[in-house]
Amino acid sequence: MTFTLTGFDLDRFIRETLAEDLGEGLEGGGSDVTSTSVIPAEARFAGVMDSRDAIVVAGLPLAEAFFRHLDPDCSIEALVSDGDEVLPGSDLMRIEGNARALLTAERSALNIVQHLSGIASLTRDYVAAMRVGSGTCQLLDTRKTLPGLRALEKYAVRMGGGTNHRMGLWDAAMIKDNHVAVAGSVGEAVRRARHAGVSPIICEVDRLDQIEPALEAGADHLLLDNMLPGTLRDAVAIVAGRAKTEASGGINLETIGAKAASGVDFCSVGRLTQSAPAADVGLDFQPL
Repeated sequence: MTFTLTGFDLDRFIRETLAEDLGEGLEGGGSDVTSTSVIPAEARFAGVMDSRDAIVVAGLPLAEAFFRHLDPDCSIEALVSDGDEVLPGSDLMRIEGNARALLTAERSALNIVQHLSGIASLTRDYVAAMRVGSGTCQLLDTRKTLPGLRALEKYAVRMGGGTNHRMGLWDAAMIKDNHVAVAGSVGEAVRRARHAGVSPIICEVDRLDQIEPALEAGADHLLLDNMLPGTLRDAVAIVAGRAKTEASGGINLETIGAKAASGVDFCSVGRLTQSAPAADVGLDFQPL
């Protein structure tokens, strides 16, 4: 499988993840002491990666990269693709190759598939719950990601049917309450960002009376923070299409439908990447 993400170095990620597991650079580190002491160097294994739960799959190309890094000649057959929904007991990938290499790569490969599939599965749940209230609102993620894994976690959100918010601090201004506190007001904070030539400008507001000052100063997108559905509807009416609107703060599976139905363009949910449980994915090997 070919796997590329803008700004993500796959080879480096694979090397550094395996180096961490192998203890490279540490006293006594640098090898999988269990596999090298228990498994003959020439032994071969065949195995199947499967899901024990109903999940949305994400991360299979990375799992393949882990196995191929340690055994370039291994045979791998992907049985499903990232973004596919599978039932409990579904086989995801067949693998055959050097037993030591595959066992050494196993945990890293499973960790990434479990983590990313967990995010993709939770995202799909939120998309489904949101569609109950609205057919047009889009689900956004946030910057609440694990350091070093943002590109992968946001990829998993896309596999689950969500949409990425800004990727970092560099690709949009996000004026939040602490920025406003330092600048003095919503309008002043937005004006400063506009004067600096930043675009787009997203501005958080938590009261209806902050909307007009933000729009007049040039905000492109309003983050409507911790507002109830009725207040969100009022906010959307005030904005009247002059900027994008986003419901944010404390949104869960029980509340997202009503908030999406308020007429906002987006609902953002930090827990997609911050709190998604790992999917139950396993790998069963048999010696050849």
